[in-house]
Amino acid sequence: MEWVIVMKRHRFKQEKLLGERLAKAARLAREKADQLPPGAERDALLEKARQADATAHIDGWLNSTGLKPPT
Repeated sequence: MEWVIVMKRHRFKQEKLLGERLAKAARLAREKADQLPPGAERDALLEKARQADATAHIDGWLNSTGLKPPT
């Protein structure tokens, strides 16, 4: 007899859309960066905010109603 172990993933539903979560992450990173003196940590937070904004923008494109599948 062969035994098979099945691993179940714990899934949960996000309460907010990805774009909303990214916008909040960007805002929080900028707020924290504003409290720091110029330096590597501040630059890293500002870069994180910039990347979150860019990702939210791309997510908006992908979820837009004008987006059409390739033919």
